[in-house]
Amino acid sequence: MAYRSRSWARAALLGLMPLATFIAEPAFADQFKQAADGAGIDCEVSARELTRFALVDDQFASVSKISTGTPYNDFAVTNEPLRGDIYVSVPETYAARSISFFATTKKGFVYKIACRIESIPAAQVFITNPAIAKSDAARWESETPLSTSAVRLVQAMANDRTIKGFEVRQSSALPARVGNLEIQLVADYRGASLAGKVIRVTNRGGKSLTLSASDLAPKDTLAVSIANPVLEPGTSTTAFVVGANGESSHD
Repeated sequence: MAYRSRSWARAALLGLMPLATFIAEPAFADQFKQAADGAGIDCEVSARELTRFALVDDQFASVSKISTGTPYNDFAVTNEPLRGDIYVSVPETYAARSISFFATTKKGFVYKIACRIESIPAAQVFITNPAIAKSDAARWESETPLSTSAVRLVQAMANDRTIKGFEVRQSSALPARVGNLEIQLVADYRGASLAGKVIRVTNRGGKSLTLSASDLAPKDTLAVSIANPVLEPGTSTTAFVVGANGESSHD
């Protein structure tokens, strides 16, 4: 029996937005920073041990800093050529309470890094640039026509595959109840132009239901796949819905 409140189901699906979970960073844990080209990066470096700076999907090419001319009152920056990381060491005699330098990457980005010197163990700072991820996602999407790329995204979500450049967010959103259907967002995939949702649909009624793409997808949807369209009472299925990334115009 076809489910009658299709518009309600679509509205519930559109209302399922992933919930951001904010977790306080433990003291002196690895530091994760996001920065655009030319941006400043605030961080902490170890006063006694090495601090490693690593770029995600990029490598450091050069570092520019002012030297004091006195080794006992100057910090050192070493570029590790294999991975493209840099390591910072601060001597015990260093008088200032912070360090700063400019770093240029192999993909042409420049960052101003300013760090407080803290009495912490060896530290790591991981830096991501959203422009790199968006470029990678756009490259993946442009490999085929948009409609075909939407189908490829459905296949990737169905097989739990990661796509370079796509942000994948697992959702902790509570299920939405629409009549006898329970709809819950499981994961959200966002690229440059495409956005995909992984949805769990459960039949909470006492009769069999048959789902169709129009039950779950708004009009501008590019691709839909339902693992098992026929839902017996108490059973669940997974649906994959791909449309345009509404966030792309705001990036």
